[in-house]
Amino acid sequence: MVNRIKKFPTPDLTQPLTPKLLGEAIKAKRTQSNLRLEDTAAVTGIAKQTLTRIEQGEGSSQFSTILKICEALGIKLFIRPWHSSDEADDAWY
Repeated sequence: MVNRIKKFPTPDLTQPLTPKLLGEAIKAKRTQSNLRLEDTAAVTGIAKQTLTRIEQGEGSSQFSTILKICEALGIKLFIRPWHSSDEADDAWY
């Protein structure tokens, strides 16, 4: 008998990005895609323990590793354009 993968809900992606939020998003996308940790680790060439730490929001992983996981799962990360210094006001976001 094959174990079913528990699907995790998509977190609120409108909040500022943190390691915890990114980990939750990666776990949700992986489980919603019916991928086990072992399978995702094998496809990306990343250790299962590393993937687990990332999904738990531990912020010690290399950014290139996180990008590799996101690419494999079809998660797109974007940088929101900002105004140039000529156009900027003094507000901080």
